[in-house]
Amino acid sequence: MPVQTAVVVLAAGAGTRMRSKTPKVLHALGGRTMLAHSLHAAAEIDPTHLVTVVGHDKERVGVAVSALETELGRPIAVAVQEEQNGTGHAVECGLSALPADFRGTVLVTAADVPLLDGHTLHALVDEHRSEPTPAAVTVLTFTAPEPRGYGRIVRQPHDGEIAEIVEEADATEEQAAITEVNAGVYAFDAEFLRSALGQLNANNAQGELYLTDVVKIAREAGAPVFAAHLSDSAKVAGANDRVQLSKLAAELNRRTVENWMRAGVTVVDPSTTWIDVGVTLARDVTIHPGVQLLGTTAVGEDAVIGPDTTLTDVTVGEGASVVRTHGSESTIGAGATVGPFSYLRPGTVLGASGKLGAFVETKNADIGAHSKVPHLTYVGDATIGEHSNIGASSVFVNYDGVAKSRTVVGSHVRTGSDTMFVAPVQVGDGAYTGAGTVLRFDVPPGALAVSGGKQRNIDGWVQRNRPGTAAAEAAAAAGLHHSSDLHETEKQDLKDGIEQ
Repeated sequence: MPVQTAVVVLAAGAGTRMRSKTPKVLHALGGRTMLAHSLHAAAEIDPTHLVTVVGHDKERVGVAVSALETELGRPIAVAVQEEQNGTGHAVECGLSALPADFRGTVLVTAADVPLLDGHTLHALVDEHRSEPTPAAVTVLTFTAPEPRGYGRIVRQPHDGEIAEIVEEADATEEQAAITEVNAGVYAFDAEFLRSALGQLNANNAQGELYLTDVVKIAREAGAPVFAAHLSDSAKVAGANDRVQLSKLAAELNRRTVENWMRAGVTVVDPSTTWIDVGVTLARDVTIHPGVQLLGTTAVGEDAVIGPDTTLTDVTVGEGASVVRTHGSESTIGAGATVGPFSYLRPGTVLGASGKLGAFVETKNADIGAHSKVPHLTYVGDATIGEHSNIGASSVFVNYDGVAKSRTVVGSHVRTGSDTMFVAPVQVGDGAYTGAGTVLRFDVPPGALAVSGGKQRNIDGWVQRNRPGTAAAEAAAAAGLHHSSDLHETEKQDLKDGIEQ
């Protein structure tokens, strides 16, 4: 029968150094909370049981764990540490969520080491089980030139094996100088761990039950203790405040960007490019400076993104171009062009070879293949067919102050500049609108819709009503002459208030 594995993730701490109303483990980097990073890593080894120990702000952290159950497609048990009495007590709480007859390996990790990955956890389990007689404890260690804050790894002088882990507050001057430190990640034999936790006491500087004391208990019992030294210390670096979180975010992003470049993506300026861990990129994508690809954004082959573009949960088709654009929860079809200075709000779908040009805003809009919205236009709550063109400075008037209504524009439609689509309204296939048209009623297929009256010019109006102004002088220089006689049409215009 295969050896079973359980993972216990410690997420009960208050994280006061974050100085935040948000629990420490729910602070995010790379598009995931630290808790999510730790549970994703744990899930990668496909453990028999996965447990999260919560304490401070347990309700909010518990809700986050439930959401991750759905995301990871697996159950995650929650154990509550009502009082924070140390890491040993936290693990004891975690074991209470496992079946009483569980036998096998228990991995213990922390929810504030976001770069820890499944590969490292796999290696730790392999090391733990590498001997004919599996270890009672295997400790993940690393070398820290500045070891402040970490438990020191004290080795036996005769064979170099781990003798104990000494917390900094309890270390002698000689022990404090040791640079090999405890990463806070362990593999335990489950039966031994249960027994050892019952032997812990709080006779230390912190007055807490230290999980690290389990190593000394194992040594005194003659049980095997292994150490797995990790050369890449960033994988187990913790984030206790926002400065450390920022440094880890930058390191995670550096690794993410480099991985995509090695996978065939061109990143022109890695130092100004941010890519979340949930983003997927196809080969031969080009990313220009100043780009943020966030959430679950997915970019197809040969697409070009940026410069200066932020996309969150956006799907970009093959060969598309997106320049100086902000978009979220939208889809951009293959070969489409977007930007510069476009704003794609949630629910935007741009078809293949479509276009959204400069200063175009869209929301809940389905725009067909080859259709174009070139510039200075708002398209909200609308469906536009294929091969249509929306004139500059047009507005889809979708909100009447109470409810939002939808506009439907057919295929092969040509609308003039400054057309107002007052929803709900439909424009049939092949229809045209004149510039400045206000559409309040449906337009049949193939019709031309206009709403303005015939243009009328009132000669000499500026000189009569704005004498002495620069405009009047310019008109005079152009050969216009003041006349006190008004045409009958002019009189009517004045009556209608046009002069005003």
